[in-house]
Amino acid sequence: MSAPRMVNCVKLGRELPGLPRPPYPGELGKRIYENVSQQAWNMWMDQALLIINHYGLSMVDPRATELMMQQAEIFFFGESDAKPEGWTPEGSSEG
Repeated sequence: MSAPRMVNCVKLGRELPGLPRPPYPGELGKRIYENVSQQAWNMWMDQALLIINHYGLSMVDPRATELMMQQAEIFFFGESDAKPEGWTPEGSSEG
């Protein structure tokens, strides 16, 4: 068995095992494959579920897919770890 492919993860700021294949078609999938670790991808999966549930998205809707691609771009390559508008953590006293 070969060693995992290593990437310098843009999200976590260190060298970590990368994804086995691009997660999306096109340029964004390629950027994620080349710059995002499996660990950071797992963090995105949790974030994506939060976004899908918050907005009640259906992933068969092309607009929902487009929104998720935009959110992935922000999550990995944006300035902050953006949460959905109006979202507060479960159990939070806010809101």
